[in-house]
Amino acid sequence: MKNIITFSAGLIFGIGLIISGMTNPAKVIGFLDLAGNWDPSLAFVMLGAIAVAFFAFRRAKARSITLLNEPIHLPATTHISKELVIGSMLFGAGWALAGFCPGPAIVALGAGYQQALIFVIAMLAGMMVHEHLYEKVMQ
Repeated sequence: MKNIITFSAGLIFGIGLIISGMTNPAKVIGFLDLAGNWDPSLAFVMLGAIAVAFFAFRRAKARSITLLNEPIHLPATTHISKELVIGSMLFGAGWALAGFCPGPAIVALGAGYQQALIFVIAMLAGMMVHEHLYEKVMQ
């Protein structure tokens, strides 16, 4: 039953990303092009997501287990580190250049967008590089 609920939640999330335009790189790049032909429509999507997340996180903080009896693991720190800032900048630059971020890219890949395949391959390569080099460089 847990797998069916998990799959359903992911499916609803993916459909929401498609309907909102988050899987369309041209729409995302138009949103991020503040100096050009700016498309503000994704700002409304983000505001809606923030509103839902605000109440969901407040409720989650008041609980110790999920509705499926799994433990809730929320971030315990609010420390802003150098690594967080650098990672955020890399994420933003990649999002602006490609028009994809990880979740929408995977949904777009499933929907058959060929651009998403290139992004997902590059994303996985970046994850592997980070996994193998980060600890060595940071020691």
